[in-house]
Amino acid sequence: MKVFRGVSDLNITYKNVVTTGTFDGVHLGHQHVIDYLVSAAKKNKGESTIVTFFPHPRIVLQQNTDLKLLNELEEKIVLLEETGVDNLVILPFTKDFSRLSSLSFVRDVLVNKLNTKQLVIGYDHHFGRNREGSFAHLSEYGPLYGFEVNEIPVKNVDEVNISSTKIRVALEAGKVKEAKKYLGYRYFLTGSVVRGKQIGKDLGFPTANIEVAGTYKLIPMNGVYAVYVELSGVRYKGMLNIGVRPTFEDKKTTTVEVHIFNFDSDIYGHEISIIFEERVRAEKAFDDASSLINQLKKDRVNSIKLLR
Repeated sequence: MKVFRGVSDLNITYKNVVTTGTFDGVHLGHQHVIDYLVSAAKKNKGESTIVTFFPHPRIVLQQNTDLKLLNELEEKIVLLEETGVDNLVILPFTKDFSRLSSLSFVRDVLVNKLNTKQLVIGYDHHFGRNREGSFAHLSEYGPLYGFEVNEIPVKNVDEVNISSTKIRVALEAGKVKEAKKYLGYRYFLTGSVVRGKQIGKDLGFPTANIEVAGTYKLIPMNGVYAVYVELSGVRYKGMLNIGVRPTFEDKKTTTVEVHIFNFDSDIYGHEISIIFEERVRAEKAFDDASSLINQLKKDRVNSIKLLR
């Protein structure tokens, strides 16, 4: 997959089948549209192109938004590459760009820069100033600028329409298995291992403290999770705690700590990925360290069962 950051230097001459969107999560609904896109490009002996935006439009337009994202940009790039699409165009999203009319976007970007011959859009997709660009608008522009428009029906799972918003809501409630059902893959966090207060080690459950990459990355609801851990190309099993350490501290800062099973190496500074399987229990304050240790032993047994 070729990645282009902006369109200023683009002047595409091949037949281009294009779709646009934020694609946060690259979930099953997105994959449904992209599968059609890739197939259509092969059928027409052209190339498939995704146009996405960075930063997320809501972050630019709603200054006080508390929006959290399913993917940071680099994560999204990796996920999109796995779909088999030929090209990814990342457009810088600014307030000035948001004022661009749908007609200007179609003419100046889709036609003049990308040579779009077929435009594929998801159900009820809108773009341009005030979201004026709809399937009806695009159907009018198509004959004028020489491209075909295809609207792909919504993708359902268990009769539920898939959306990035619904996946965020599931993760914020700790429902990582539900999120997986809509994503088509296990939700994950990436980050680097940093030094903590060694509390886990003193309890007999040493943990790697994770500094999660990205300002806007969504961290699931506080609690204990059964997880897979990817480190230096190797996958391990473990249990993850997200929370504020209520037994030992009274603070507001959330920490992300993983205990890797059957592992004893110094990994400070290493990059690590946490892949969620299932939530084991909610966060809880214990009366003393002994009670916490007993619970951690149960958590380890339960996590091992879930990861089988």
